[in-house]
Amino acid sequence: MAEERMDRNGKIEIQEESDKLREECGVFGIYDFDGNDVASTIYYGLFALQHRGQESCGIAVSETKGPKGRVASQKGMGLAHEVFTQESLEAMKGDIGVGHVRYSTAGASTCENAQPLVLNYVKGTLALAHNGNLINAAELRHDLEYTGAIFQTTIDSEVIAYHIARERIKCRTVEDAVRQAAEKIKGAYSLVVMSPRKLIGARDPYGFKPLCIGKRDNAYILASESCALDTIGAEYVRDVLPGEVVAITRDGMKSDTSMCLPKEKEARCVFEYIYFARPDSRIDGVSVYGSRVKAGRFLAMDSPVEADLVVGVPESGNAAALGYSMESGIPYGTAFVKNTYVGRTFIKPKQSNRESSVKVKLNVLEEAVCGKRIIMIDDSIVRGTTSDRIVRMLREAGALEVHVRVSSPPFLWPCYFGTDIPEREQLIAYNRSLEEIRGITGADSLAYLELGRLEELAGGLPICKGCFQGTYPMEPPAGDIRGEYER
Repeated sequence: MAEERMDRNGKIEIQEESDKLREECGVFGIYDFDGNDVASTIYYGLFALQHRGQESCGIAVSETKGPKGRVASQKGMGLAHEVFTQESLEAMKGDIGVGHVRYSTAGASTCENAQPLVLNYVKGTLALAHNGNLINAAELRHDLEYTGAIFQTTIDSEVIAYHIARERIKCRTVEDAVRQAAEKIKGAYSLVVMSPRKLIGARDPYGFKPLCIGKRDNAYILASESCALDTIGAEYVRDVLPGEVVAITRDGMKSDTSMCLPKEKEARCVFEYIYFARPDSRIDGVSVYGSRVKAGRFLAMDSPVEADLVVGVPESGNAAALGYSMESGIPYGTAFVKNTYVGRTFIKPKQSNRESSVKVKLNVLEEAVCGKRIIMIDDSIVRGTTSDRIVRMLREAGALEVHVRVSSPPFLWPCYFGTDIPEREQLIAYNRSLEEIRGITGADSLAYLELGRLEELAGGLPICKGCFQGTYPMEPPAGDIRGEYER
């Protein structure tokens, strides 16, 4: 299957569909009370969050002691180090700012859709960075259009920005406006909003998307993951609660928890722990690395098999493979060498070329696998378009047997909350038995993580299982609204 992507020069490329899940984006915000310029700090924060999105990125900063409404911003297609230079960062003066890295699940991959969004309106300016996906964005957009709103993008984030601006006209503070707007939108979101004098963070009531708070000297930080705090030398303070709105001002930090749901109704995306987040992050107090090791241990307990070596498919399969090894006593080893200079997106070889897109990213260490029975741990199988090739690569390198273990349950339903899971007909597990899937992959045996193990991965926190069971925390849209307003 193929997809269209725009490169940073504005050219459309036809690329082979990836068999890996992709997140929507990462957000970062900082307010330095000492008045130091923050653009470079935001850049390094985005660099730490680059795994969450590689299509586009952007930074917007402002001076809290300067004229209201003056915002310096830069955004573009590509990775952070491709979009920004030292000179461009030094030219962006401001002690408060927000940043964003993006992968699109709703809205085309174009420069116009890059974030942060910067709005000028009667109360001043707003700069907004959003991670997630709304299920009522099309309806809200339609209502706004028929009251005169003119949209510059095709992303649901602009719908949120418009509603915040409209509510701000009626509200006493910008944080009240964010809360009022949040009550109208449905779906998954973590927001970082910059006003001329405040930095606002908000998380949807279900807690789908992560957001944490950090502090460095006299600066407060908001970030999608705690690894971004580590990168800039900030101290982790706490996570923003599901349904909480926090406002950071010169008077400190204020919190509004009026949107918080009962704990049992929360529904975090479990794939933060399985795949999306960096292993050195903690999400809602739970170690991502520890969760992946647990997943491997559970696979060894529930689906044992005799073998000589346990290996992981880089990168997120490695910790689960270590856990499998620790639980089973089978040695852990490295079977794959990953090309460091290939990210999650790259120009795929055309079918007419001899190069395999899998081999461009991965190669097998023949000395490690030849003559051995291999247990291969992968984090997920979506379409199944690469699993058979990876298994075949191991066999061609001399592996006697290849047993595949997957550290997540089978995907059976699409996701509407920001995870790029396709329609059911494209999922390898849809309408197929385990034996049929095993036959397609070419493995000697195949097993998935048991559904009942998921809560244990998240430290007992409530999670969303919609993509595995088809039951969602909120009523899903009648049709697939992802990309609804791409025209």
